[in-house]
Amino acid sequence: MRPEQVTDPIAYHAEGPVWSPRWGGLRWVDMLAGDVLSLSDDGTVTRRHVGDVAAAVRPRRRGGAVIGVERGFALEDADGTLTHLPELWDDDRGIRMNEGGCDPDGRFYCGSMAYDKRPDAGTLYRLAPDGSVTVILTGVTVSNGLEWSPDGTHAYYNDTPTQRIAVLAYDRESGLTAQRTLVTVPVEAGRPDGLTVDVQGGVWVALNNGGAVRRYSPSGVLDEVIELPARKVTACTFGGPRLDELFITTSREDLEPGEDPTAGSLFRARVGITGLPVREFAG
Repeated sequence: MRPEQVTDPIAYHAEGPVWSPRWGGLRWVDMLAGDVLSLSDDGTVTRRHVGDVAAAVRPRRRGGAVIGVERGFALEDADGTLTHLPELWDDDRGIRMNEGGCDPDGRFYCGSMAYDKRPDAGTLYRLAPDGSVTVILTGVTVSNGLEWSPDGTHAYYNDTPTQRIAVLAYDRESGLTAQRTLVTVPVEAGRPDGLTVDVQGGVWVALNNGGAVRRYSPSGVLDEVIELPARKVTACTFGGPRLDELFITTSREDLEPGEDPTAGSLFRARVGITGLPVREFAG
């Protein structure tokens, strides 16, 4: 199947697409520009600057959004008011937030990484609706791709340099436990980046430097590949009124001018299956 290019290469490092009826459509981030992007029905894109980094965005049940920013979290109210929560670290560690998502109980997770990608420098944090923050995982290198299964009993997670799509058991009290490997992605196929899950429990993973999105069955069998013209594929999500369109973000981070001409564009593919409604932040 051939994906459709939805936008020009408007982002430097596009990531984290999310579809929400609460927003009236799709949002994603131009991460290192610190901007949240929104796609209108007529195809135009608007930007909102939220900080030095815009790592991840999810809708809030009360309206607005929760956003991962460089050193923590920010809350957007329904009227657009933006409030930055206290920073999780105030010294210059060379660390930034990278990607996240919400669990079935309405808590928001965002994981960090070092700007220089040094090993084990990152942490996965969880923001509760009351504003408290809990450390979930430590010793992470590049935290990526967190999403839950349709029944909410387990989550899929990528620490990109491991080349693994990991599976963790989940319940409200115990949190994320019992990590195991669903699949190891061959190095020559690309690096596992952002991911999403469909109604059948299939895991769709973006392959950075691989120019593709792959679908793996819940048992880890590769059964679909979408090839893109841009090499640095970063993330994907289901959207559209029927959640039957796969939106895919790409990056031109570290590319030379003129190299990989469609890098930084948003793409869309019709894959013949529907996704899950976005899990919202309860705060």
